[in-house]
Amino acid sequence: MKSYTSGRSSRRGRGRSRRRSGDGQGRRYSDAKAVPQKKGFWSRIADFFAAPDKGAAKTAQRNGSQSRQETRTPRKPEPVEVTSPRLYVGNLSFDATESDLFDLFNGVGHVQNAEVVSYKHNQRSKGFAFVQMQTVDEARRAVTELHDKEFLGRKLVVSGAKSSEHSRN
Repeated sequence: MKSYTSGRSSRRGRGRSRRRSGDGQGRRYSDAKAVPQKKGFWSRIADFFAAPDKGAAKTAQRNGSQSRQETRTPRKPEPVEVTSPRLYVGNLSFDATESDLFDLFNGVGHVQNAEVVSYKHNQRSKGFAFVQMQTVDEARRAVTELHDKEFLGRKLVVSGAKSSEHSRN
């Protein structure tokens, strides 16, 4: 079976452009204005990670967000009333261990249990923990004495733990 073609043979492969004009600049028309080149992939990536002073105005115009130079106000954790001996300890240093917490809270009252919450896959601390005190009065005293106290370079957030079904024994 014969294959019929239009008679034209194209030697250009995929993605090849036409022959350049005589000036060697690669423009199709010699009288056209110089068009800025479209940025390549890596140039756009570099611009994205550029220092905020360069690209902050562009970023704000492009996506309507505020300038990167403005700082975000930290969110205050909601205070939870102490109704059980279980306490939440937040803003914890990632280097803090359960024995560190045990020693810290033993200065206030008798500690039954201290548990630093960590990721399962790499055992790195999530930055918060739960401490079980002996009585509710000791838990209240621990909140008054240790809330906003500096511990391993960070100010602790100590409050009553929110009750959940699995924590009730």
